[in-house]
Amino acid sequence: MTQLPQTTERKLGLVIDLDTCVGCHACVVSCKGWNTENYGAPLSDQEPYGEDPSGTFLNRVHSYEVTPAEPDATAKLIHFPKSCLHCEDAPCVTVCPTGASYKRVEDGIVLVNESDCIGCGLCAWACPYGARELDAKEKVMKKCTLCVDRIYNENLPEEDREPACVRTCPANARHFGDFADPESNVSKLTAERGGMDLMPEMGTKPVNKYLPPRPRDAAPDMDVLTPLLKPVATEAKGFVGWLDKALSTLPGGKN
Repeated sequence: MTQLPQTTERKLGLVIDLDTCVGCHACVVSCKGWNTENYGAPLSDQEPYGEDPSGTFLNRVHSYEVTPAEPDATAKLIHFPKSCLHCEDAPCVTVCPTGASYKRVEDGIVLVNESDCIGCGLCAWACPYGARELDAKEKVMKKCTLCVDRIYNENLPEEDREPACVRTCPANARHFGDFADPESNVSKLTAERGGMDLMPEMGTKPVNKYLPPRPRDAAPDMDVLTPLLKPVATEAKGFVGWLDKALSTLPGGKN
């Protein structure tokens, strides 16, 4: 069983502001574009213009209509970006039989060594967030890398040394930084706005945080993020079902 590092020198991750995300999918497009052109093998698509299009994405945005419990309260549309959360106790790392999934000591980023990945899908079953994707063409697992090939690339202008999704977001809803530094932008945002873990009951201690929407009605203490957790968990289970079907097409897979 793979052992996680006890501590990391830095703790790089994202803060995602659910109050300002407009669901434009610019982060999805930029992530797909950058990682198709620059990160390992391209992120493949299957029948993109056919009747049943599908493809590999490292970042997705889901939209939910949330109706508060208070009488006569106004329903809210919440756009919910989701990608790998680079958990401190990442179950995807501990279950990987080949050590292909690993967490870096220097910055806490969870990555996949694709040359060691056998496409078994155990990491996807272990991830409670549905943040792993099996590339149907490459037959290996893909996930968000926090654009590790950008953030340390000294050939890029300094303002571009951040994840493509953060650099592209027109609403400034995505923020990147070091959570190990209490004076970093992400640490301050989390403290000031009550940054939350996604599904904390899973015990994974995700590094990425979500900022809840600001109240705009007569219920200042209303928690509109909680209703999102159930559909996110349901969707993760749905992804596992899709993965089970996808794995059955691999050589030696289930028939």
